Amino acid sequence: MTSTPDLFALSGVKGPVLRPDDPAYTPEVTGFNLAAPHTPDIAIGALDTDDIVAALRWAAATDTPVTVQATGHGANFPVTEGLLLNTSRMTDVRIDPGTRTATVSAGAKWHDVLEAAAPHGLAALTGASTGTGAVGYTVGGGLPVLGRAYGYAADLVRSFQVGTADGTLHLATAEAEPDLFWALRGGKGNVGVVTEMVTGLVPVPELFGGGLYCPGEHAEPLLRAWAEWTATVPDEMGSGYTLLRLPPLPDIPEPLRGRFWARVVIAWPGAPEAGERLIAPLRTAAPVTLDTVSVIPYTAIDSIHMDPRDPLPARESCALLTALTPEAITALLRTCGPSAPPGYPLLLVELRHMGGALARPCATPDAICSRDAEFLLESVGVLTDPEAAEAVEAANHDLYTAMAPHSTGLTMVNTHGRPGDALDRARAWTPEVYDRLRRLKATYDPKNLLRHGHTVPLAAA
Repeated sequence: MTSTPDLFALSGVKGPVLRPDDPAYTPEVTGFNLAAPHTPDIAIGALDTDDIVAALRWAAATDTPVTVQATGHGANFPVTEGLLLNTSRMTDVRIDPGTRTATVSAGAKWHDVLEAAAPHGLAALTGASTGTGAVGYTVGGGLPVLGRAYGYAADLVRSFQVGTADGTLHLATAEAEPDLFWALRGGKGNVGVVTEMVTGLVPVPELFGGGLYCPGEHAEPLLRAWAEWTATVPDEMGSGYTLLRLPPLPDIPEPLRGRFWARVVIAWPGAPEAGERLIAPLRTAAPVTLDTVSVIPYTAIDSIHMDPRDPLPARESCALLTALTPEAITALLRTCGPSAPPGYPLLLVELRHMGGALARPCATPDAICSRDAEFLLESVGVLTDPEAAEAVEAANHDLYTAMAPHSTGLTMVNTHGRPGDALDRARAWTPEVYDRLRRLKATYDPKNLLRHGHTVPLAAA
């Protein structure tokens, strides 16, 4: 890390430039995931693209590593050095209804995009929570709630404005800077810092969606019925199966609070009448205590999965599955189903139905490597203290060991969780894609300044 006088080179940055002894420093570096408290040497609150470029040029001149954070949902391990570039103030969204596109600034959240698009009858391909950063979600590929109908969020991107590690600003499209464009769709933050993206929108003002909640003791019949049902539904039907162990916290609504649930979530962009017919078998598969499936505006899409809205210390993990066979179901339930011991530490274990448009190659090739998976398995545990953290790690180890025979061997980068060594990080991509990412990183970030987060090592010279 450089000496204090070098900070004079950042005098042109319009946003705050903060040291650890500044009272505003801690709020600036704290993200949504409280399991990873950051303590970088410097924090910069970027106000615009010029601030990002200036920060990158300073970092390149001083060999300072750079971390980028908009919301901190993907903060999976502490950053203890360098410069943290906070883009959360850059929330501008511009809608072009004629081309059905949104121009999205670096720190905008998905709910910012939805609010801007809704008056035009348009929507963006958001995930389970619209509180996540649109750019960070998309450069990791982005698995939308309506992914089976429309594909990955990255599939709809038209262009990125991106600053590379030397502070050079690029416009990356399929025609201009195609290598950058490829890497930024599924390759996460390996090759640069996105300052703005232009992405396509879909004409879905409302959808048929919600959840069917059954008491946890009925987890098995609901899961077996859902697994069979997924083989029969149209591509446009999105769904997931969840085991939820909810704590007795006042923020959780009754009757869900403090109970163990088995749940199927539904997201259908077609006619509600057709959706009602399609989900009828699920409503009789097990006793449904709470049924929230109804027609909702797209802007209420958070109500389907009901992800936490407030920051918490969490550990996320995932695996891609080849199929959900009877043997896979048995292995899953034996590990985390109703027979799991009291105090089982994983708050959520979820299966997402893949396939449909998610299985189709994008017209412009990208770095997404999950198109051949039939299901995504994801887990979340809350790390309230060191003992809880240890229990979560052990439960994750047992779960993913049990499901390994049914896995593709890969993960999704956005839900991979805390990246380990190079071998572990590589599991987010096929060997061919991983090798290409390493080569491109060596081209666009030869000093490996963008080395925090789920990044790859430089290719050998």
